[in-house]
Amino acid sequence: MKIERVRVDRAKFEMKDFAKHPTGFSLVYEPGSRKEVSAYAVRIFTDDGVVGEYVGGNSVAAAQVSMFGKYLVGKNPFERERIYNDVKRQLRKFDKMGMGLIDIALWDLAGRAFGVPIRTLLGGWKTKLPAYASTAAGDRSGGLDSAKAYADFAVRCKELGYRAYKLHVWDDYEVAEVVRTIAAVRDAVGPEMDLMLDPGCKLETFAHAVQVGRACDDANYLWLEDPYKDTGISIHGHRRLRELIRTPLLQTEHVRGLEQHTDFVIGGGTDFVRADAEYDGGITGALKIAHATEGFGLDVELHTPGPAQRQLMASIRNTNYYEMSFVHPKSSEIGRSQLVYADDYRDGLTAIDADGCVPVPEGPGVGVSYDWDAIAAHTVDTAEFH
Repeated sequence: MKIERVRVDRAKFEMKDFAKHPTGFSLVYEPGSRKEVSAYAVRIFTDDGVVGEYVGGNSVAAAQVSMFGKYLVGKNPFERERIYNDVKRQLRKFDKMGMGLIDIALWDLAGRAFGVPIRTLLGGWKTKLPAYASTAAGDRSGGLDSAKAYADFAVRCKELGYRAYKLHVWDDYEVAEVVRTIAAVRDAVGPEMDLMLDPGCKLETFAHAVQVGRACDDANYLWLEDPYKDTGISIHGHRRLRELIRTPLLQTEHVRGLEQHTDFVIGGGTDFVRADAEYDGGITGALKIAHATEGFGLDVELHTPGPAQRQLMASIRNTNYYEMSFVHPKSSEIGRSQLVYADDYRDGLTAIDADGCVPVPEGPGVGVSYDWDAIAAHTVDTAEFH
């Protein structure tokens, strides 16, 4: 089997009631606003008629595909390891995000060729995954606008079945307000629910990170993630933070690739390891990170929801929660979630079962059916490599 051509369609969708925060870059709740979001639909066509598909990504990843798209033509699509290493070298001067879009589509192609979900190819066994509610950023518009609002929403998530809850706080934060919120959420849900905090690298100083970290200590949080404006990349800074607080750190969302992740662990900069099937070289790259993390005796936590993430998590022992990201008390679904699928797959606040879990799709490849008519209706440009 050989790859004949690769097609990438960019489709635009509209996210209602969310906009960029005026003093930062977070998406925040703003009633009546409209925010354009893009999805990149990848199809890899072969001479045997098998097609690998994946919809996701971002503009940086799509731009990088143009740097190696023609290289893929004529290659054996099952030689993912070879493709991974060749493309990794080609993108050595960049963040390598373009690898993920193609690699996931190649895994989908393999699953479709053999008629099994990706988790079967990976030796996976899980059929459902425990999820945590990962909030949108704090706003000042009647959504997540106070400690009480975060606490009330945590209780609602607990009642829906979530076993864990992660806070993303305000761009225009005050340390005292964040500290109050950390405590208020714990008081509201009690001791049995796992809680996490992710400032998204917003905290201005290391001192703020220490103050917030000690509040997480007092409230028995499971982890603190990407606290301050080093942007989550300073091994030394996070090693020092680990020495000053008890709450475990979860880092490495903002470093790319296997080697950088292992350097962060060896350097003592994190307790949990973050990996992303799109950001870190696809399923091939994220699986390498998961296995390397297992070798250190640690856990890997996968970033963001999606069918590829579910297939990957179903195949990893040393992981805990599926991230149901961008949930909000005034919005039940995640962005384009309902628009690109032709089946009943979905992510969003109410996409869990009574036990707080999501199912792993059973179809071949990533396990879902895409609505190509809907994607075509929203497509604004196309790149082809042949």
